[in-house]
Amino acid sequence: MEAPENFRFITSRLLVDEWRSFSEQECSEQDLVAIVKSILTPDVTQSLPPQWQGEYSTERAQSWIDEQNAESVVLLVVESATVKPAGFVILYFESSVDLRLGYMLHKSYWGHGVASELIKGLVQWCRVSKISSVTGGVSRDNPGSRRVLEKNGFVLVSETANGEEELFTLRL
Repeated sequence: MEAPENFRFITSRLLVDEWRSFSEQECSEQDLVAIVKSILTPDVTQSLPPQWQGEYSTERAQSWIDEQNAESVVLLVVESATVKPAGFVILYFESSVDLRLGYMLHKSYWGHGVASELIKGLVQWCRVSKISSVTGGVSRDNPGSRRVLEKNGFVLVSETANGEEELFTLRL
């Protein structure tokens, strides 16, 4: 079995698909570099791996895009009502049915249930796409992401040796 070809899913407030798959009617911003720079701010990246933290120049944003395209499937999260980019979901396929998840949302969407809605929609997409398991890592200093995963059925399975990151898995 190969990884799915169609990554699009829709929730009540969000449209999610591969980041180069949106029409101008679906997403107001078509420049990926500008989108990366607007979402990957220091507040958003502070709990992410050290190499992702800090300010994003045009060059750094392009480099990040190139790295993600080479290693993963990146989904752009768009708020349906405003057609504005809201965040990213990064999927790393460990096998055709097991994936590793990363996600980030623009700070303006924090605290409004958007992350929970996003992960719930992703879990539904995974079920339809015959994915067997999804694993997400959470920095200890990000209790909000931990709650989002737990609310959607993920369970703590391990933590890194230094105790800075916890791994949560959902078996489908």
